[in-house]
Amino acid sequence: MKAVIQRVSEASVTVEGKIISEIGSGLLVLLGIEDADTQEDIEWLSRKIVHLRIFNDSEGVMNDSVIDIGGDAIVVSQFTLHASVKKGNRPSYIKAAKPEVAVPLYKDFIARIENDLRKQVGTGVFGADMKVQLLNDGPVTILIDTKNRE
Repeated sequence: MKAVIQRVSEASVTVEGKIISEIGSGLLVLLGIEDADTQEDIEWLSRKIVHLRIFNDSEGVMNDSVIDIGGDAIVVSQFTLHASVKKGNRPSYIKAAKPEVAVPLYKDFIARIENDLRKQVGTGVFGADMKVQLLNDGPVTILIDTKNRE
């Protein structure tokens, strides 16, 4: 799994002109799923995300997590995170999981992060044409790949 985690002041997801998810301060997570992803990847990534200390404490130092600040989250499926641009200029998405694999893992990830965050999270609509709006706070953007746990 690959994830782009963005600390936001606000974020929303719109599908067919209707806002389906909206948050204030918290995290926007763009999630890319590949065939090799497992429940272990889900558990590790969810724990890592909810405990990332990327929010400012009372001293203005990034010492707090989304849990610490009582923040919210939106998780949006993003197969293009697995784009390969090794050859030519047209990205290949061969590593991205097909819907029959990706949808159950996406749902499992959402359930896990809701459990770890101890609250419901917003989502996108898998496979839909979504408009994602955000106000990146900082800006703070973190890239995580569960296959490269550095």
